Amino acid sequence: MALDTQKIIDDLKDASILELNDLVKAIEEEFDVKAAAPVAAGAAAGGDAAAEKDSFDVELTEAGQEKVKVIKEVRGITGLGLKDSKDLVDGAPKVIKEGVAKADADDMKTKLEAVGATVTLK
Repeated sequence: MALDTQKIIDDLKDASILELNDLVKAIEEEFDVKAAAPVAAGAAAGGDAAAEKDSFDVELTEAGQEKVKVIKEVRGITGLGLKDSKDLVDGAPKVIKEGVAKADADDMKTKLEAVGATVTLK
C-alpha cells in the first residue's frame, strides 16, 4: 500500500495544535520513539561540532576599495600568479584557501581586512 503523501500533508495542515499533539503522542507510543530526543541531540551535536571545528575555509566576500592591495595580499597567501590572483579577487565571493587551521585562517582574515577586503571564515 503506497502512502498518499500530499493527502497526509493536507490533513496535517488542517489539523489543530491539539490534534497534532495527540498524533505525536500516538506515534511515540506505537513506534516506541521520542519526538523531542533527536532534535535535542542534533542541536547538542551541532554545538559541539562548531566548538571543535579546527579547519576553516577562508572566503573573500568582497574586495573593497583597495583592489590592488587585496590582489597583492591574495598572491602572498595563495602563491598564485598575478593574473590568477586578479581573477580570484574579481570573482569574489570566492574561497581563497580551504581546510586552514584556525590560527592561520584568522591571520589571513586579518591581513585581508587590513587592506580593505571583507572576509568570511566558513
